[in-house]
Amino acid sequence: MKQVDCVIEARWIVPVVPSGAREHHALVVDGGRIEAIAPIEAARARYSPSRRFELARHALIPGLVNLHTHAAMTLLRGLADDLALMRWLKEYIWPVEMREASPEFVYDGTLLACAEMLRGGVTLFNDMYFFPEAAARAAVTAGMRAALGMIVVDFPSPYATDPLAYLTQGLALRDALRDQPLLSFCFAPHAPYSVNDKALSQVATYANELDLPVHIHLHETQDEITQGEARDGRRPLARLQELGLVGPNLLAVHAVHLTRAEIELLAAQGCHIAHCPSSNLKLASGMAPVARMLAAGLNVGLGTDGAASNNRLDMFGEMRQAALLGKAVADDPTALPAAQVLAMATLGGAKALALDAAIGSLEPAKAADMVAVDFGRPELTPCYDPISHLVYAAGRQDVSHVWVGGELLLEDGVLTRPELRAAAARAAHWQARIRPSPSA
Repeated sequence: MKQVDCVIEARWIVPVVPSGAREHHALVVDGGRIEAIAPIEAARARYSPSRRFELARHALIPGLVNLHTHAAMTLLRGLADDLALMRWLKEYIWPVEMREASPEFVYDGTLLACAEMLRGGVTLFNDMYFFPEAAARAAVTAGMRAALGMIVVDFPSPYATDPLAYLTQGLALRDALRDQPLLSFCFAPHAPYSVNDKALSQVATYANELDLPVHIHLHETQDEITQGEARDGRRPLARLQELGLVGPNLLAVHAVHLTRAEIELLAAQGCHIAHCPSSNLKLASGMAPVARMLAAGLNVGLGTDGAASNNRLDMFGEMRQAALLGKAVADDPTALPAAQVLAMATLGGAKALALDAAIGSLEPAKAADMVAVDFGRPELTPCYDPISHLVYAAGRQDVSHVWVGGELLLEDGVLTRPELRAAAARAAHWQARIRPSPSA
């Protein structure tokens, strides 16, 4: 018998590729990668694991990919709710960030976000925030994968003084950490309304040279488009196209307000969409035409946005929200079926970050990033279709085990790394700084 690191025996394995669920199968892990998927009895006859997990009530799925986050903003959760986007940003969020953003703030906030996301089955997050070196340190401490945004904005911040300084620091960080296996990098110009033409052109040049994704908020609100037309004489997407940013590296976040022609353009150019349904609803940004995007051939993944505008980093919630909203917007109950939504939350996100050769589905030779979901509670019984249950009935509270690269980071609902278990304690310090009590 072949010695391997572990074997996970599950009631169902949902690999995403191929589609469907395999009942009473085992997944074999060795050296941080998936060795095989086989019927339980066949796996027992062939492999001798150092550890065996018998998950008789569970569905085993690929790790979820949170395709758009501002992870450190967990420390701003609930700070300024029920406001329009630009007022929320200009009057509340940006002033606090300019005052409080620091490597310590970003590390503490990101580590807290990692704890929340891992407890909800997220194994990779795509981040856009200041001090990405601190976010990188937090992700590595957590044992979690992160795609780090090399942020660019026009205005100075505690992190950098101008667009060139943002780019220079981001590229230096990428050079320093490019061999860290848990980390990858994106360019992250904040939005067309916050980054000038020269800086966007520089991003386009670097992205093409380095073949890196460009992670940018785009067409989030109708007001953004109206102001862009008044300022630039064209819609923001048309401006990005003229500047050379519309291509296979483009990851457009939100993309709520797209015409049919714009959807066809993005699809023809091989672009990607990060759909954030809960944030779009909370900020009343609108409801994206996701079924139309998918029909055109666009790759769509799911994101939570930051905890300040959601207010949860809950990808199970986003799956359910995306499925229900997609049907309502399309006026079609067959739009966005459960299997398609699960693929969006896993392989779709991995593909948008050019990581789909390594993660996003449970296939031999891919990294062993896996999530076990316990279907044993009364509210998940009976189960006729585990994929339907994952999207429409299960929640992050049902996640029992999480592995990243074969390392067990959540066991029976408990985080295994002590740094993650202690992450919440630092939130009280930041709450006191950001909003002192009346007696302070």
